[in-house]
Parts: sequence; C-alpha cells; structure tokens
Amino acid sequence: MADLYPLLRRLAFLLDPEVSHGLALGALGLLERAHPLEKCLTERMRGTLPARPVKAMGIHFPNPVGLAAGLDKDARAVAGLAGLGFGFLELGTVTPLPQAGNPRPRLFRLTGAQALVNRMGFNSVGLNQFLANLARHNQQVRVGINIGKNAQTPLEQAAHDYLTCLRAVYTAADYVAVNISSPNTPGLRDLQEREGLNQLLGQLKDGQARLADLHDRYTPIAVKIAPDLEPDAIGRIAEALASHGIDGVIATNTTLTRPGNAASYPGSEQSGGLSGAPLAAQSSEVIRILSDTLGDTLPIIGVGGIVDVASAQEKFAAGATLIQLYTGLIYRGPVLIREILEGLPATTAR
Repeated sequence: MADLYPLLRRLAFLLDPEVSHGLALGALGLLERAHPLEKCLTERMRGTLPARPVKAMGIHFPNPVGLAAGLDKDARAVAGLAGLGFGFLELGTVTPLPQAGNPRPRLFRLTGAQALVNRMGFNSVGLNQFLANLARHNQQVRVGINIGKNAQTPLEQAAHDYLTCLRAVYTAADYVAVNISSPNTPGLRDLQEREGLNQLLGQLKDGQARLADLHDRYTPIAVKIAPDLEPDAIGRIAEALASHGIDGVIATNTTLTRPGNAASYPGSEQSGGLSGAPLAAQSSEVIRILSDTLGDTLPIIGVGGIVDVASAQEKFAAGATLIQLYTGLIYRGPVLIREILEGLPATTAR
C-alpha cells in the first residue's frame, strides 16, 4: 500500500505548504493516540523495515536513517513520526523563549526540482512548551534536540541562549544539536567564524561537563554547519570541533545558492534556504571534506538532498555514519526510509 502516500501528497500539495505541514503533523499527533490505527497505516505506507543497527556518538541506533530538524519543531508528533520507521528523530530547532519567526508566506515548494525554499526564522514555542510536548509522548525512539538562539539575542550573547537550551534539554535528549547555520536568523552563520566558534564550543563543552557530573549521564553534542562554506573554512571548522571534543557534526543545513537548475523553477526566486535534490552534491562535498579532515575522530550526520537510494548511498560513501531526511520525505513519503535501508549492507557503522 505504498501508493497511499502519493495520493495524500497530491491532496496536500493543493494547500499552502505551511498549512499542509501543520495538518500533517496534527494528523500524526492524532493517529498516535489511536495506536492500532496509527501502526496499521504507517506500516502500510512504509512497508516492512530491515534491521540496520548502527552505533554513533556512543549511542545505539536501530537504523541510520533519521528525521532532520525543522519538520517537527515543537515535538508535536514524536510517536507518529517514529512509527514511520526512522532510527532517530531530531526535533526543533527550539529557542529559549517563544518566537513567531519570520512573516508568512515563508515556505515554498519547487515541485519539479523536489526542493523547498524556507525562511522560517526559528519559529518556536520555546523551551517550556517544547519540553511539555515531548513529555507527553511515550514512544521509545532516539531523540536529538536541535537548539538555537532567539532572534532578539545579540550575537555576542548567543552562548547564553545555547547554554540555556543545553541545560533545559540535557536529560530529555539522546544528543543535542547546536544550530549555528540557519540562513534565516540574521548573523547566525557568523558563529561559524574562527573566534566566535572557538568561544562557543569551549563554553558548550564546559556546560556539558558540568551537566554530566550533575546528572551522572553524558549527552553528546553535535554541531550543524552550512553548505555555503569554502573548503578551507570547512577544514578549519572540522579541526575546531575535534580539538574541543565535540561529539558529532551535522552536514548540512540549507543553502542560500540555487544549485544546478534549481533557479529555473518557480519559487526559487524567494529568499531563504533551499533544501532537497538540488542540494545533494553540495552537501556531499562538505561531508567529503569533513571526512578527509576528521577521519574517524567524530561521526558525520549527512543531510541535504536525499531523495532516493542513490543519494543516500552517496552520503555514506562521502563519509556519513548517519543520515537525515526532510524534503525527500515530503516528496517520496515513508517508503523512502524502507528503500534506503534495503539498499544498505547489514552493517553501516564506521
């Protein structure tokens, strides 16, 4: 019954992208309250999943295909999304205080290119409501929590927001993802620059050490970087992550460029970050540079342009240990998870 999703997608694509996104999350949230129905529908859409366990950042994952941050920003549909077959979910980005994000419209489909452009701007219910939402779910799934700074927080005080988030989510997360690469929060990508990056990483590791002592558990930290970086900047960031003992790197966020023929599609002229198929090669090149620089020092989570088995395999070949889906899931549906897992060898860990 994998053909059920194309019908649902056609109906959803009749609506505004952000409206259909909200309705989909709402439907998954409702389905998870009716567990037998939710299990039946999701299994019929995705098919039977092969086991592909992998270990990264000291965490055992049932499979290496995760959900990228941005799809469930507020932890509204955790069990429903887990039921699609993901090995882990990355929720958020969550900010310390609630914020509305950028004005609508802010999400656009480039349907022929299997791509999206977004300028969401870290719309978030804030830490308190996010954690309350997460606590309502009892689905056993590996959860990463992606954290960011509030728009009104000056860049020189960004570490305060990240540390506030780290303290709040530390025991609720299997790992924490530090988002310093969204193109839709003014100045945020400046945190990838040498001095700001080293200061932030040092403070995060100090905070992590204190929290590990306090809670008697170690929660890994991964940093999410942009695709719009020169090779020497990618190498410099990799060296900084390794020298500070960061546990993982997520490559990549969305791009401000319009790679390949993306610029020929309606919607590409909108400002914001592009995700989906046109980003695949750019993201994979960043992963290759990271892998060449880092070796096996820390694992890479590959994200960007995964829409089929070949693009997933390209990420692993470039050096990723785990991968994440977002735009590919919207265009292909849960069957994409099964197809990727069936195309992988039984052991994918590095």
